[in-house]
Amino acid sequence: MKIAVVDYKGGNVQSVLFALERLGVEPTLTADAEQIRRADKVIFPGEGEAASAMRELRAQGLDKLLPTLTQPFLGVCLGMQLLGRHSEEGDTDLLGILPFDVVRFRADADHKVPHMGWNTLQQLRSPLFAGLREQDYVYFVHSYYAPVGAYTIAEGAYPAPFSAAVQHQNFYAVQFHAEKSGPVGTRILENFLAL
Repeated sequence: MKIAVVDYKGGNVQSVLFALERLGVEPTLTADAEQIRRADKVIFPGEGEAASAMRELRAQGLDKLLPTLTQPFLGVCLGMQLLGRHSEEGDTDLLGILPFDVVRFRADADHKVPHMGWNTLQQLRSPLFAGLREQDYVYFVHSYYAPVGAYTIAEGAYPAPFSAAVQHQNFYAVQFHAEKSGPVGTRILENFLAL
């Protein structure tokens, strides 16, 4: 199986590569359009800031390529947010694959921004979560989020519900870091590889 991990100079790439290698997969880190197009599965990792990530995607022509992919695709953290239409972070237009706008959490006395640490998943509704249960914990680090909508396949709450995972056709994405979420994250990656 050919797994392409999209290289757009974002952070968190090594932990994704290591997680896949632990599963016996030899991923290819690449920004090459043909390698990405020919891959059996594509993973779009992310850690960083929306405006600079979109600048890099545009510079490499990946903003045009990624929405055309037809194989199973998994966005992670910022890689999920970039699938939306627009982000408050840097007032940035995104890839437009999913119909959501990314907004910033509002801090209050009980909730600091960024939302960082272990939190539960709720309302699981996808083969991506086969073998998991409501209230399983995953690891989040984010200041921005996608609201809950028809595309939502798992929810988190901080303090109000937000999309912890989304799907549109072959595009799956998770707001949390599956590669840093222990056995639960490993199961999600295994489920993605089995799609």
